[in-house]
Amino acid sequence: MASTQELTYVPAEQDTVSLERGVFVISLDFELIWGTLDLFGPEKFRRACELERAVVERLLELFVEFELPATWCIQGHLFLDRCTVENGRKHPEIVRPTHSWCRRDWFEHDPCGDEDSAPIFFARSLVEKIRTCPVPQEIGCHTFSHVIFGDPGCSRATAESEIAACVRIAREMGIELRSFAFPRNQVGHLDVLRDFEFDCYRGPEATWYETDRCPRILRRLGHVCDILMASPPPLVLPERTAVGLWNIPGSMIYFPMHGVRRFVPLSLRIKRAVKGLDAAARQRKIFHLWFHPTNLADQTDTMFRGLRAILHHARSLRDRDQLAFLSMGELVP
Repeated sequence: MASTQELTYVPAEQDTVSLERGVFVISLDFELIWGTLDLFGPEKFRRACELERAVVERLLELFVEFELPATWCIQGHLFLDRCTVENGRKHPEIVRPTHSWCRRDWFEHDPCGDEDSAPIFFARSLVEKIRTCPVPQEIGCHTFSHVIFGDPGCSRATAESEIAACVRIAREMGIELRSFAFPRNQVGHLDVLRDFEFDCYRGPEATWYETDRCPRILRRLGHVCDILMASPPPLVLPERTAVGLWNIPGSMIYFPMHGVRRFVPLSLRIKRAVKGLDAAARQRKIFHLWFHPTNLADQTDTMFRGLRAILHHARSLRDRDQLAFLSMGELVP
């Protein structure tokens, strides 16, 4: 597998690296129903999450075919095969967040069953398939219950309890968590990640509209415009933060095809990704593609056809020794 990549480091005080060839990174936020539970409850996206389980298996097959070591940032509750109520309380080890939009108990919808009875809440069998994939995949962290770390309602105590639960459960499966993706891309509590010995995280896409100062509607419009115009996605390099973690920002999300997004031609998704891959090879930088497996739950065959086209182009660049396939963790100095 031609994924070995030497990193040439610039002086440490610059807190970044230079690369000897371009790099293609894929990271996934694997969360099933937990990603929308606080906003919509368990029913609105139930069907999509049921379909997502099959999507995960198809993705693994695709990554084996293209010899691609992706980074799967998995929400901690999915590691469990079951959970129960303890002394009248669900997950008492987790300090509850106080998000303004969620006034009920954070775990109100947790069925406290097992993977057979509640397959959109548990996914230990899928985590095991990812862990044992013939092409080694990196398993990272996406919090335990999709608490929004960058929101004021997530205290340090909440963040610590979430990460401690993830680290403990992963270690029981022989997994050391080193890479992190923030729910809804809202960065926060980097010092907590450092204290639990994480190395890196995926920061927001380096675009003008992906900032907290930009209203949500403007962010959405900016994103749609980039897609419709097939604008070249930003390329990135790892950047060391003040707390010592490395930020590996996203370049482009693989846009789903549900709702009005289904009217965006697949060709524009492919065209934009190809521009990113070619530029990464030319400029010796990173094209970091990311998405949720559920992004492929609607129009699944079409979405996989598009992803296959992207990977086929990436492989052609790798075969010419212009691009390497790496996980997030492999990019850390």
